[in-house]
Amino acid sequence: MLRVGLAMLQGARHEHAEALRGASKELDVDLEIVECRRGHHIDATLDALVLPGGESTTMRIASQHESLLDAVFDWMDRFPQRPVLGTCAGAILLATPGEGRQPYLAAGIARNAWGRQRESFEGVVAVALDTPAAEFKFASPAGRDRFAHLPLEVASQAAAATDEGFPGVFIRAPRFNADEVACTPVAWLGEEVVGVLDGNKLGVTFHPELTLDRRFHRWLLATAELQQEVAA
Repeated sequence: MLRVGLAMLQGARHEHAEALRGASKELDVDLEIVECRRGHHIDATLDALVLPGGESTTMRIASQHESLLDAVFDWMDRFPQRPVLGTCAGAILLATPGEGRQPYLAAGIARNAWGRQRESFEGVVAVALDTPAAEFKFASPAGRDRFAHLPLEVASQAAAATDEGFPGVFIRAPRFNADEVACTPVAWLGEEVVGVLDGNKLGVTFHPELTLDRRFHRWLLATAELQQEVAA
């Protein structure tokens, strides 16, 4: 059983949960998703963590009351080998965790660097990530949660891994600074780096949870499983 923490900071949190459930079916892995809303929800039993997109400044402010973001960073400091997936604003938090903390991604990053909401776009992303191949499996969508939230329908973005690349969804996306990437690039939009890997911390500037291509979520689960085996 893998326990994956999902930081309920902002953004497409429930869509990440859908993607994680689909990836677990594709890999035939037992999974428990832990919705982390307060600092005490981040504990030693988590095998991996997802930091969703949203507005990074808002996320920092909103998390202060329940000490969630501090708990996230403390967990990463305590368990540096356990994998983390940060998407869009999640990548910003990994690269710029704040005063007194070392970056978890050795990559400079700029907020909203593609422009305003109306400049959001989709593009084909080339990916070079050691991800287990798997046949796409349909995961029954979740119903409305206790807050009446219903995950977005992403069938129109359906794409198992194809030769055409990954269907990147960029929404008010940040950009990595080309001359400040000191870790491993793993995803490109044309010649621009849009995904980096630093140890077991993966940051991407787009939204893989809004497609049915689950390779990034499969990477997270497969890496968490490997770390479980190493620790056993």
